[in-house]
Amino acid sequence: MNIQPLLDALDLQEDATRAMADELHAQIDNLQTRLREAQTHMEHLAITRKTITGLADRLPAVALDLPEHPDYPRILTAFNHATGPLRAKDVCEALGHQLLPKNVEGTRAKLKRLVKLGILIEADTGNFARKQ
Repeated sequence: MNIQPLLDALDLQEDATRAMADELHAQIDNLQTRLREAQTHMEHLAITRKTITGLADRLPAVALDLPEHPDYPRILTAFNHATGPLRAKDVCEALGHQLLPKNVEGTRAKLKRLVKLGILIEADTGNFARKQ
């Protein structure tokens, strides 16, 4: 019995498998290099974030150009303490004003002015929030 044809076929399969393994090793090396680069980039981004947030406290506060009425800084304080949008009535209460229609409407006008100045947004009709 001549087994040479079987050995030749086995040699061909071994060569093909060896070539495939070499190609896979090259792909793995390439992927490992790309993974290391991505991890390094993520570390750099984390360092950048930490640096920026650490410096943010040292930056001077930008003074807002508010209209000259004593309620405006108090209105912004109310929004700084709020956990969500506020209505004119809520702001009136925060300012300690009586909930009379003239006070609510006056406050609503101030809120609308802060929207026009780009300090607040009107999330929904009548619901105001601090611009992010």
